[in-house]
Amino acid sequence: MRINRNDSTNGAENKAPQVQPAASIPQSDPEPAHKDKKEKVHKKKHAADTRKKREQEEPGEEEHAGRRFPFGCLIVLIILALVAFGGYKVMQFYGEIDGKTSLGEEQTVTIEQGSSVGAIATQLKDAGIIEYDWLFKEYAKYSGKAEGIQYGEFTLRSGMDYNSIIQTISQQVRRPTANVTIPEGTTAVGVAQIFVDAGLVDSVDTFLNCANGTDGSDFSQYSFWTQIPDNGRLMKCEGYLFPETYNVYADEDVYYYVDTLYSEFDKKTAGLTDTINAKGTTIDDVVKLASFIQEEAGVESEDAKVSACFHNRLESSDPLWAEHKLESNACSYITQDVENNYLWNSPTAEYYGWPEQGAIPEDVLSLYDTYQISGLPAGPISCPGYAAIEAALNPDQQYLDEGYYFFVTGHPDTDVAGQYFYAKTAEEHQANVEKAGWAG
Repeated sequence: MRINRNDSTNGAENKAPQVQPAASIPQSDPEPAHKDKKEKVHKKKHAADTRKKREQEEPGEEEHAGRRFPFGCLIVLIILALVAFGGYKVMQFYGEIDGKTSLGEEQTVTIEQGSSVGAIATQLKDAGIIEYDWLFKEYAKYSGKAEGIQYGEFTLRSGMDYNSIIQTISQQVRRPTANVTIPEGTTAVGVAQIFVDAGLVDSVDTFLNCANGTDGSDFSQYSFWTQIPDNGRLMKCEGYLFPETYNVYADEDVYYYVDTLYSEFDKKTAGLTDTINAKGTTIDDVVKLASFIQEEAGVESEDAKVSACFHNRLESSDPLWAEHKLESNACSYITQDVENNYLWNSPTAEYYGWPEQGAIPEDVLSLYDTYQISGLPAGPISCPGYAAIEAALNPDQQYLDEGYYFFVTGHPDTDVAGQYFYAKTAEEHQANVEKAGWAG
C-alpha cells in the first residue's frame, strides 16, 4: 500500500479542525488598545484643564458671595451712622429744650406788640438766647403755651430752658403806652404840642428839630423825605406828620415818635405812586394841594369838588385865571381873626410870633401868599388826611369839566350852616356869598 505523504498531509489538514484567530483581537499588532487608553487619559486631563481654566476666568458662587459682602456691610454702616447722627441731633434738641447747666449773661429782649411766635423765636435766636428758632416755635405751639406770651421788655439769658423762657416772656411786664390822636388838618406845630401835652416830649422845639432834621435826625429811609425840596419852606415836616390815633410807648425818645408818624404816612401813600407818576406830578405838590383841600372843604364829601375848583384855578386856560393863583384865605396876607389863616392865626403863626409882631414877614408872604404867587406855595399848610390827599389826585371830573372856580360854605350862625355853594364866575360866587350869610 502506497502511502502518499502529500495527500495524507493534505488530508490531515482537511480533516483536522481548523482554529481561526479571532477577528476582533489581531495577534500580530497589540498597539491599538494601548493607544485608546492613552486617548481616554488625555481627554480626562484636557477636561480637567478646561474646567480649571473656566473656574479661574469665571468665579464661582462662593467668590460672588464674597464680593457682594462688602457692599451690604457698607449699607449697614451707613444706616448705623445715620441712626447715630439722628440720635445725636435728637439729644441736641432735647438739650436745647432742657437748657444748659451754665447760663450766659443777662440780656434785655423787647417783644413788640402783635409779634408772632415765629417772629419772637427768630428774635430770640438772633439775640443768642436759643439756637433753633423753628424748634422753639413748634415747642411753644404744641405745648399750648404760645397764647400766653406777652409783649414788652424781658430779661433773658442764653442757655435757659424753653419752659423758663416762655414763663419769663409770659409775665405781665409791659412797657407803659399812651394813646395819641392827631386830627386831620393839624399843623406841624400843633402835632408837636400834642406830644408835649401827652408828656412824651419835653418841648415843641425838641419835636420840630427832630421832625425837620435840624438836630441831625435822618429819615431818608422814606422816599418822600428825600423828595422834599429845599426851597425855603417854613418846615420840612409840615404835611407829612400823618394824622391818626396812635398807641405808642411812653418811654421812648423823640425820634421814635416822629418816625412812627412818618412811617404811617409812607404806608398810607405807598399805593398812590403810580397815579402820581401817571399825572406827572410829585408827592410834595399833592400834599400841598391836599392841605388846602383839608382846610377849605372841611368835610370829606366835598373834598373832590373843592379839589376841582383848585385844579381849575391852577390849570385853566381861561384868561381870567392866566396867573394861576390859588387865592385861598387859608394862606394869605389877610390878617383877620375870622379867617383860619396859616400865616396869621394858626399855631404856626404863633410859634414864629407874627401876630405879636403885628405883621407877616415879607419874605414869608413871597413864598406863601396865595393871592400874590402863582401856583402852589412853598410848602403845605397842615397835615392832611388820606381822603384829602386822594382828592388832590382825583378831583371831581364834572366840576372840573364844567369849569367851577369858586366855593363858599354857609355861615355857622345861619340856617345854611355846613352847606356848600359852588360857582363858575365871580358874579355867581358873590351871590353865593350873600346866600351863605357872609355878606354882612
